[in-house]
Amino acid sequence: MKIQFKKRTSARSGRPCRILMLITSLVQGGGAESQVVRLSIELKSRGYDVMLVSLVSPLAHLDELEQAQIRVHSLNMEPGVPDVRAVFTLRNTIRSFCPDIVHCHMFHANLLGRVTRLLCRIPVLICTAHSVRENSRKGGPSWHREMLYRVTNHMADRTTTICQAGYERYVNVGAASREKFTVIPNGIDTDKFSRWSERRSRARHALRLNDTFVWLAVGRLVVQKDYPTLLQAFEQLANKKVTLLIVGSGPLKGALLQRCADLQLDGRVRFCGESKDMLDFYNAADAFVMSSQTEGLPMAALEATATGLPCVVTNVGGIPEIVMDNVGGHVVSPGNPAELASALQRVMQASPESRQAMGRAAREHCRANYHIEKIVQKWMDLYAECYSFAQARGNTWPAIELSAH
Repeated sequence: MKIQFKKRTSARSGRPCRILMLITSLVQGGGAESQVVRLSIELKSRGYDVMLVSLVSPLAHLDELEQAQIRVHSLNMEPGVPDVRAVFTLRNTIRSFCPDIVHCHMFHANLLGRVTRLLCRIPVLICTAHSVRENSRKGGPSWHREMLYRVTNHMADRTTTICQAGYERYVNVGAASREKFTVIPNGIDTDKFSRWSERRSRARHALRLNDTFVWLAVGRLVVQKDYPTLLQAFEQLANKKVTLLIVGSGPLKGALLQRCADLQLDGRVRFCGESKDMLDFYNAADAFVMSSQTEGLPMAALEATATGLPCVVTNVGGIPEIVMDNVGGHVVSPGNPAELASALQRVMQASPESRQAMGRAAREHCRANYHIEKIVQKWMDLYAECYSFAQARGNTWPAIELSAH
């Protein structure tokens, strides 16, 4: 076997036309996944040729991607199992599709994209970290992932993250270099996520909510979301005529149900499972709460603010960038049930006019900073900038060609 380093040049000119999105997984309820799908569809509608590749077999979003005529390919990796064959499968996919841009999302895809660049021509490689800290879903340590980011940083043309808090942290721990690091936040369709009185009445009737005050929490039932603190805060509320709707699924459901029983919250807390259409829940709710211990820039918080809900959220990751304290709601310390309960109580005791003012402020901030049209334009500008630079340098990235002799 002979290893050769070859210079590559691009035959195409002008703006980038073909985008290959590489993502770790496609599951229902994942914020990163839904954002990548939405970005892919928006780019397709603007004339880009988009292919989406998932490391593991996709479990969600296939219908909407098919409707948008976006090809979906799977590397068929087993979750949590490293497989060197995926590098060669991805290499062959890239060679067949010939993308101008390979845009990787989430840790495993970011690392795989960087390694694969050693084996085939990738004119531009962009990697996006969708969280402030690259923990596993089980909440394990992140130092080894950040070390791998650091040693492979030079393989990407640009690394991006979704919030300023993530930017500062990755630079401080050396996981990304400031000169090749950019913040592009998640985007949301603020026209779709808005409040309608008719939908609110219909949804509350269907959910049998009557005249109770309704808090909404959205997210997977995992350690990072810290639902035990939320349940403990909910138990401390003086007003008992209040309902908490939790939308999401996950491995901690059994333990959380038991916790509700221990706190005598049966009937006041409802676990609603996953939902493909969240609009009814956002419209049925009076306010939104997020008790997470760690976050990036959560889509649920963006959806809640776009819908005009006053919010009580924890001061982690990019959440304070979405909800301005004492303007669109209240920002509290993570892991503090008493502080969380006090903030929940303040929102409930506020006049309807005050809650509406908070909701309007939250929505205006969301529209000004996270409207999907603005975010897609940021991505197109970055793609064009990186592609133009790649053409100017002559695509000199040294791909390793493996050939048998």
